[in-house]
Amino acid sequence: MKYVALAGALGTAILTAACASMSDAGPKAVATLEPTRGNVAAGTVSFQQLGAQMQVSGRVSGLKPGQEHGFHVHEKGDCSSGDGMSTGGHFNPTGKPHGPQHAEHHAGDLPSLKADANGVASFSFRVEGLAIGSGATDIVGRGLIVHADPDDFKTQPTGNSGARIACAVIRRA
Repeated sequence: MKYVALAGALGTAILTAACASMSDAGPKAVATLEPTRGNVAAGTVSFQQLGAQMQVSGRVSGLKPGQEHGFHVHEKGDCSSGDGMSTGGHFNPTGKPHGPQHAEHHAGDLPSLKADANGVASFSFRVEGLAIGSGATDIVGRGLIVHADPDDFKTQPTGNSGARIACAVIRRA
């Protein structure tokens, strides 16, 4: 009888912890990356608010095999130019310098994508300083860009990450 009561109490504790962590799960957004003119990179990226953090996950194909690619949220949700330039600069509502996640950085500065030997980047990471649906750091309606080259996280204001090879508009899911 003691074991049944203990198992029941343990099960209740696990369920309570799971529900508590799920209660931090907030709104979601999605971006469908399409290649810019002359490129083939494409994929889907999902965003989910988890308290103060944003979970970013997805898969992008058509990248240069084995290479890192700059990855940023941009000011405008406009991919109409064909080269991705209509998205404007990096999303930077707080006026910070360009940089990596562990230092001061634009809200739109995301970790670089790393393509495998087949030119596919599958990723999942968390960042802080972005929001879905409200506030100055809201990413809904913004652009999402994959760049041709690695981000050096130093060159201002872009990271010297080259041409924009895929573009999307971030939409509420």
